[in-house]
Amino acid sequence: MNKRSLLTAAAGALSGLVLSGTVGYASELKVVTSVALSSVLNELAPAYEKKTGDKLVIDYDLAANMKKRILDGERADVIILTRPMMEDLLKNNKLTGDGLVNVAGTPVVLAARAGAQKPDIGAIEAFKQALLSARSIVYADPAKGGLSGIVAAKAIERLGIAAQMKPKTILVPGAQTADVVAKGEAELGIAQASEIVPFAGVQLVGPLPGDLGSMTLFTGGIGVESKSVEPAKTLIKFLTGPDAAPSFKAKGFQPD
Repeated sequence: MNKRSLLTAAAGALSGLVLSGTVGYASELKVVTSVALSSVLNELAPAYEKKTGDKLVIDYDLAANMKKRILDGERADVIILTRPMMEDLLKNNKLTGDGLVNVAGTPVVLAARAGAQKPDIGAIEAFKQALLSARSIVYADPAKGGLSGIVAAKAIERLGIAAQMKPKTILVPGAQTADVVAKGEAELGIAQASEIVPFAGVQLVGPLPGDLGSMTLFTGGIGVESKSVEPAKTLIKFLTGPDAAPSFKAKGFQPD
């Protein structure tokens, strides 16, 4: 084969790789997860891609919505949702038998605008008074499956102040609590720490006190229809390893 023929063959092979989408990375992993993990995964993804040569395609949604999508048949290589949701997916044969791996947890917290005086919420009664004294409060709509919103609504109900809080409560569809508080549209917000810590313009006051508090544990697993099981295992190992831990901590998570 002469030089021109070799060049032509090489160009054709390269073109085929480009068209097939395999040039530049070894595997493409579809990751589906909760919007609560967006800040940390968006930061970690480039480092992982550089380290392994694999490409991550990450899809975020409310955890309850994502679980439903998987149950309805959506395919994914790596799934990261709350521990109870992942256990349910495993029971419904939506995950491989490789087991579940705890990735990180994040507490439900009270947030205030940056620079504002932090209310005392060290005890349940103090937290109750802080809510009653607030001009307005915002959290994720429990009806839409927002985990922190469900915790917030239950806490307010248990405190016996649901009627007083209703007219000054703003409900958002997802992870918009930090933005609403930062803009001054609500005095206080309740959300996952991971939605507050990375967001400029808001400050974390503290976790909900006593037994009103809640820690959301996110757990990883491999989709039963994944064609990239080994790369998927590598990603989960990376997310639970020492390279990822500092990013999780900086974004309001407690690495497992």
